[in-house]
This record gives sequence, structure tokens and C-alpha cells, in this order.
Amino acid sequence: MSTDTATTPAPQSFEFQAEIKQLLDIVIHSLYTEKEIFVRELVSNASDASEKLRHLQLTEKAIHDADRPLEITVTTDEKAKTLVIEDAGLGMTGEELVKYLGTIAHSGSKAFLKALTEGGQKNSNLIGQFGVGFYAAFMAAKQVEVFSKSWQIDAPAHVWTSEGAGTYTLAPAPEFTTRGTRIVLHLKDEAEDFAKKWRIEEILKKYSAFVSFPIKLDGEVVNTVQALWLRSKNEITDEEYTAFYKFQSHAYDEPRLRYHFTADAPLQIASILFVPKDNPEKFGMQRAEPAVSLYCRKVLIDAKPKDLLPEWLRFLKGVVDSEDLPLHISRETMQDKALLEKIGKTVTSRFLKFLADEAKARAESYDEFFSEFGVFLKEGAALDWTHKDALVKLLRYESTFTEAGKTTSLSDYVSRLKEGQTEIYYLSGPNRAAIESGPYLEGLKARGLEVLFCVEAVDEYVMNNVREFDGKKLVAADSPDAKLPEAPKPPSAEGDLSEDQVKALAEWLKTTLGDRVTEVKASERLVDSPALAISADRMMTPQMRRMMKAMKKDEPEAPVKVSLELNPRHAVIKRLATLREGNAERATLVAEQILDNALIAAGLFEDPSKMVARLYKLLEQA
Repeated sequence: MSTDTATTPAPQSFEFQAEIKQLLDIVIHSLYTEKEIFVRELVSNASDASEKLRHLQLTEKAIHDADRPLEITVTTDEKAKTLVIEDAGLGMTGEELVKYLGTIAHSGSKAFLKALTEGGQKNSNLIGQFGVGFYAAFMAAKQVEVFSKSWQIDAPAHVWTSEGAGTYTLAPAPEFTTRGTRIVLHLKDEAEDFAKKWRIEEILKKYSAFVSFPIKLDGEVVNTVQALWLRSKNEITDEEYTAFYKFQSHAYDEPRLRYHFTADAPLQIASILFVPKDNPEKFGMQRAEPAVSLYCRKVLIDAKPKDLLPEWLRFLKGVVDSEDLPLHISRETMQDKALLEKIGKTVTSRFLKFLADEAKARAESYDEFFSEFGVFLKEGAALDWTHKDALVKLLRYESTFTEAGKTTSLSDYVSRLKEGQTEIYYLSGPNRAAIESGPYLEGLKARGLEVLFCVEAVDEYVMNNVREFDGKKLVAADSPDAKLPEAPKPPSAEGDLSEDQVKALAEWLKTTLGDRVTEVKASERLVDSPALAISADRMMTPQMRRMMKAMKKDEPEAPVKVSLELNPRHAVIKRLATLREGNAERATLVAEQILDNALIAAGLFEDPSKMVARLYKLLEQA
């Protein structure tokens, strides 16, 4: 015993500088929101040390314990209330233990504290920049022992010990003979659950599943899934992609689409993005949450980063890994929004380019994708001005020039424009059949003009926000803004009304219908229908009225006001012109019914009670 005392130097005691005490207080009490983060930080440090040793093996021949495999071992002991994390990496000499763990000038702590002082609370998550993640151990441990032996031949092992208060000690550790570092955490009473295997396994799979080196927890390897995004696409099978998708997304289906890419400029990014088989918000299901995880060098930064990708890409699953994340961003909370936006823009632009290529090379597959997820792209086209142009090119609609169930792009629509046509026409309605049976198509079809069918609730909002494509205005065919080119006039027929008769009838109708119409005039849009109604308020479309009604249930609705357009060649209008001179009462009933019919066709009719009573009167007189 006395011999050991004589040959083994006594532990040296050191006192933390005031700044280190301040740093420890910040790390332990306010830097991280979850205690479990300390496991990720220590495993990340172990991975870094192992990676550095792997590179060193390429240049150095003399390495202590050269045959020791590069792996990370984690051991739990509920009885002793300890957690041990060990790596086979570079290791540290006694001087290096003091230099990196105890000296403010070298640990980065001084710069860390300076950043806190200069930036205030907003910079409280700067830990990664300065490599002080080790100190997170004191959130859970009442005492931390760091045994370490350098890779250098004959370098003695040491143990660094501290309770995270004012001091630490450094002593030789001759019993620690293997290269690398072993961290022993003696857990606080309130942190005893970190000595349980199931708890640590849960944390490792959450944060460190893709670390390059095997992580053995109580002898069992827990990180069995590879970081596929860093491998060459040519080496990966479809089965591996599917298995990775199911693991990363907690999914049971197979992905509809996948996009694997790497980029070196303007940022280093490796990513795999998956489109699921089905729209997660279909059938009124709850709004999807972001599900593309953000990694830095295979270490999870944020499983659901809200600021990484735009909101309309919330249906995507997958991984984005960037080595360019500056370490002034905490590995827990993103503070550099500008950098995150830059990464997001790069990933979004690449994914939209992928979709454009998919639409060109596999049109049928893309149409199936758009049928399921097109509503998200429409949301983006209406709200995301950064990517609007690329998104609008990806939109698809049925039209009067396509078969039912088939779609066209706006680019294809423009390629079919009539000579002199400067507008892209569209019509909104509950479905294609309803739009085709209405009166608003007649004038356009007679002129051979194509019309897009907008049958989803979001479509009208999209068109109003996009406004134009390729220099051509997007115009609702049922709006007062739609200016149609002149059409060949049909040959005159017996009984046609003269211009004076049409004018007189219009004036009579305006007087008879009163405030329900803003004007009555002959129409250039109608071919087969007697009349149509155009909303006087350009913004108050049928869809908008329904939305306003739902929002203001208890408030009285503003009366509908429309412009009424007549087809003077239609038999009903001709008879009305005659009837008003012989039977004004019945003509008034017919006029009101014509207006109500036009409102029904326009989707603006709301109260049927008066119409039903009027119809009975007309039946009595028939």
C-alpha cells in the first residue's frame, strides 16, 4: 500500500475560473430544454474522437492499441446509478484534459461567454461553436470522471474528476490501459432513469441512430440503420430505400416518390426526400407536421424543424444533412434563421426541379402524384413568392380541351393559344360536369377558346394570387373582367328582337328587378342559355360568399347584386319581350324566375322560399 502511494503521484487539484463557473451554471440550468440532450452530446464527442483517429491511422504508423476496433460503448448500472460512455478514439494526455476540459482559453468557453454577453439571451444556444457540450453531463451527474489515454505510444493515462462546482482534480490512471476516453457519470437522484437501459436506448435511437461507428448499449448494437443519404445512389437498392423510409418516417406504406441528392454549392448538403403514398390530410385528417429531419454530420439536430422547409412541403418525409451548419448554431435550437432559410431554399429548389423532371419523363406517374398532393403545390403557388414560378409550372387542371380525368399544364395551355389571345380563362365549380352544364362556357366554346376547370376550394384563391402566367392574365370566364374576342354573328331568325326592343326590355327588367341587379344588357357570352348572372363584386365569388357566411353565422348577409346578361335570340327572352306588353304581372313573375335561374347557375342563389311560391303562381297561370 505504501509502495503504491510512493509510486503513484497524488491527484492535483485545480479551481475553475469564475468564467467556467458561470458557463457551467448556464449549461446546467438554462442552455438545454431537455436533460436527455447530454447523452447525444457525449456520444457526438465520442464519434468525433473516433473519426479523428480514423483519419490519423492514414498518416501515423505508431498508434497505441492499434487493433482496438472503433466503436462506442454505453453501459448502464441501475444499482450503482451510473452511466458510462466510452470510445476508442484519439484519447487525451493529462495536459490535454486540462487544456480542453478545464482551461477557459482553450475550451472555447471564453468566446462562448463573450457571445452571450454581446448577444444577450438570443445567443444562449451558441454551445456548439465552442465545443462545450461536454459540460451538459452535469445536468444529470453529481460527479463526472473522465478516464483517457492518448493514441501516442507510452503516453500515460489520466482521470479528470469534477462535481461541476468550483474545482476538478487530475490524477494518473495506470489501470486504464486502452486507447480512448471513458466518461463515468455518477447520476443525481432525480436523474436515476438515465441508468436504465430502455431509457438510454430510446435516446440513442432518437438522436444517434446514424452515427458511423457501432454504438453498443450493454453489449448490444443499437444503431443498425445506415445513414443512407451519405452513400452513393448507385450502391443503394430499392429495398434499402424503402426500409430507411419506414424507419425514419415510422411508416408502414411504401413511398410514392423519392429524391436523393447531394450538393456542394452554395452549401454542402446531402438529402433524401420521400413522398408518401397517400396525402396525410385527406378526408379532413389533422394538419401534417414537418417531418424532414435536420442533421449535422449524421447527428440529429431537430426531428421536426418548422423553419427548414416551407409550410406547403409539410407532406414530405426524409433527412437533410448539412456540414455547413456553423457551430454558432446550437445542436438543440436553431438560432441562425438566415442559414436555415438558405438550406431550405436550396432543398426546395432541388425538389421542385425533381418534380419538373418527373412530370416531363413520367407524366402519368406525376399526374397520380398531383392528384394526391396537388393541393400542397397550389397552396405554395398562392403563398410562396420565392418559388411561385416553379410551382405554377407544376400545376395541373382539366380543361375543355382534355378528356375527363386528364389534365393539362399552364405551359401546354399557352402553347395552344388562339392568335391574339392574351388571357388564360378558367371557371370554378364543384365539379367538371357542373361547370360544363352552366352557361358561362357557351361563348368561349363558340370561339374555340380553352377553359381550365377549377374544382377544388383552393383553386380560386390560387388564381387570384398567381394572376398571370407567361405574360398572360388568368381571368375567370364568369367575371366582368373577361373580355372575349368578337364571334361570328349567327344568321338572323324570324322573330329576332331588334336593338331597340332589346334595349327596351333591358330597361324594363332593370326597373322590375330593382336593387337585385346593377345592370341588364345583351350578352356576348351566351349561345344556348337565355340569361346569366355576373357578380357585381369581383371579389365576392360564390366560394367567397360561402366562406364569409361560415365565418359570420350570426350576421345578416349582404344581398346579392349581379349584372344580368340576356341572350336576345333565345325563345324565352323573345316571349318575355312580348309578354311584358300584354300581361305585365305574369311577365314580372317570369323575369324574377329568369334572374333566380341565372343565380342558381352562378352559384349565388340562397333563399328558395320566394322562388317556390312564384313557381306555383306560374303553374296556376299556365
